[in-house]
Amino acid sequence: MPESEPAPGVGGGAPEPWTERVTTGRFDGQTVVVTGAASGIGKAVASRVVREGGRVVAVDVSADGLAALTAELGAAVAPVTADVTESAAADAVMAAAGGRVHALANVAGVMDDDAAVHEVDDRTWSRVMRVNVEGPMRLMRAVAPGMLAAGGGRIVNIVSEAALRGSAAGAAYTASKHALVGLTVSSAYQYAGTGVQVNAVAPGAVATGIPRPAAAPYGSARTAKMRVAIPGLARAEELAASITFLLSRDAVNINGAVLPSDGGWSAA
Repeated sequence: MPESEPAPGVGGGAPEPWTERVTTGRFDGQTVVVTGAASGIGKAVASRVVREGGRVVAVDVSADGLAALTAELGAAVAPVTADVTESAAADAVMAAAGGRVHALANVAGVMDDDAAVHEVDDRTWSRVMRVNVEGPMRLMRAVAPGMLAAGGGRIVNIVSEAALRGSAAGAAYTASKHALVGLTVSSAYQYAGTGVQVNAVAPGAVATGIPRPAAAPYGSARTAKMRVAIPGLARAEELAASITFLLSRDAVNINGAVLPSDGGWSAA
């Protein structure tokens, strides 16, 4: 049966359109650190947190992007222009937070070029690992002591469909996102019972405009065969809905989860 035809006995109507519903006051009195906040998913998360009453420490390498975000969202944004792979970044974030950090969203990330392992160059491997794994680790390490002292906090790491399978990206990106899942579940176990919750969200295809290097010939030809299974392209605001739920106190009793927010791609 062609994919465009509904299954027997199943209606063929168009899906109900999604409308963002802001929960007023959900982040009242809370400080949330969001990396990659100048664009894409990070910007959508920062925007929703502010509109739900929170204060956002917005971290990004783009000073212009952060300036635009601050102009849009106002004084509830504390911009920090920093590279999350640099040791000084975590210190700058904590200084901007000015004390208690209630939640952290590690959104910043970089793609690889779909290279298979025999095509990977050292520069790509190192950059992908530093941004996608080392950066989140540094910020988790910075915020965890305060969360432990306060008896609670939420950390959400943005992984990827590539954290759930081997066919969504190249060797470097796939390895980095699998590593970030490991960091998530290890931390969830270590901090279980302390009030500190560590979870991950695994997006599928999202319209974010993240730069993608020129495709490696061998690896990209392989991954292209599997991308026909992608259910559709999500909006950044749809991912923000999943992420802000886990950043909020509504996620009580959820710890160590890796939530696919991919339209069902991981179920294929």
